[in-house]
Amino acid sequence: MTKDKLKKIEIGIGKRQDILENQVNSKSIFLALGSNLNSEFGSRLKNLEVAQLLIISKNIDIIDRSSYYETLSYPNKNDPKFVNCVIKINTKLSPKNLLNVILNIEKKIGRIRKKKNEPRVCDIDIIDYRGKLIRSSNYLNLTIPHKFLHHRHFVLIPLAEICSNWIHPKFGTKINFMLNKLNTADLNSVKKI
Repeated sequence: MTKDKLKKIEIGIGKRQDILENQVNSKSIFLALGSNLNSEFGSRLKNLEVAQLLIISKNIDIIDRSSYYETLSYPNKNDPKFVNCVIKINTKLSPKNLLNVILNIEKKIGRIRKKKNEPRVCDIDIIDYRGKLIRSSNYLNLTIPHKFLHHRHFVLIPLAEICSNWIHPKFGTKINFMLNKLNTADLNSVKKI
């Protein structure tokens, strides 16, 4: 950092870039949405649109939304492909109450939970809740951020589209660094729709 920048920070007319980047996380809530099955509402894309309308109906503001991306199913690439997006929201709900809203929306769209990672009409995950690290084993194992988030191309690519300076709350790693560490074949399999 140059002496000029340090002087500006010292006298209060400049902010260090890392402080600004951390402010992005400290104020933002991001949700990842995905669907790889049709529902009574229609296609995979329609499921995500309905999910967003239901989110808005719960007095949650959607501030931004990424493009939609088609990705291979995870972990079984032979399952139907997913349509994914990430939204930035604003809400006064606590993480626990937000999770309750999300689970009810998934159920309303038709999700039935039988086994982990099975095909589903709607999947909504809390990616980041204002930069907080949350681990609750007594309530549906709520973990924010998701412990494998930094390996998930289907989350990182849409997240980078709407927040290119996002930093992982636990690792302090910038999103571009995480994307560069991903498998090239996985990255190349993502298709913007």
